[in-house]
Amino acid sequence: MDRTDRCVRDEIPFFQPTPTADRPLAGMTVLVVEDSRFASEALRLMCLRSGARIRRADCLASAHRHLNTYRPTAVIIDLGLPDGSGLSLIEEMAGAVPRVPVLLATSGAERAAAARDAAKAGADAFLPKPVDSLAAFQQAILDPLPPHLHPRGPRTVAADGVEPDPLALREDLAHALDLLNSDPVPTGYLRRFLLGVARVSRDTGLLETARALPPRPAHADRANLRALLADRVAGMATV
Repeated sequence: MDRTDRCVRDEIPFFQPTPTADRPLAGMTVLVVEDSRFASEALRLMCLRSGARIRRADCLASAHRHLNTYRPTAVIIDLGLPDGSGLSLIEEMAGAVPRVPVLLATSGAERAAAARDAAKAGADAFLPKPVDSLAAFQQAILDPLPPHLHPRGPRTVAADGVEPDPLALREDLAHALDLLNSDPVPTGYLRRFLLGVARVSRDTGLLETARALPPRPAHADRANLRALLADRVAGMATV
């Protein structure tokens, strides 16, 4: 390619979508660091409705690979990840220069404690699971941004939510079964994962079972949880 070709290429303008009242996150990229497929699907639908692009990482290592490649507008980080705490990534990103414009935490565990820990680590805000309000999701991303990145004029507040694909929930439940059948069982991570899945899917039975799971579950505890998960998976096979 000669100099003329390079000049022509450089003069081609880069198209950047402009935020609008009905697509307030247009032109933005959101990195979701979340191990639950069902929770990720809900956030994907919210980004789609809001005009934002989305990328997903399911662990800390994958998140670092993404961040080494591009700089997103917003990062939403689950606090309980398979290879460590999301708080460590929040602390790292909060102290980075340049800092990402929006740094959010999310969790399905004990919400008050998770919100305090996230704020202490440097998150701009905390999104408790389930993140089921499109308006709250959009506002959490817009609030830390400078005014010139906000949509102009009045914005319609979306009162509805989204309905993630049930197949994504089935994948989460099957993954929990795999974890339960591993040796040794990663009980701490499994409990946090199930709490998040239960909250997002509004499964009160699974939520109570996950809450009651002891640090060292006995054979009966594992058998009861295995039966519950298998029953949920079997019930969804006909959906």
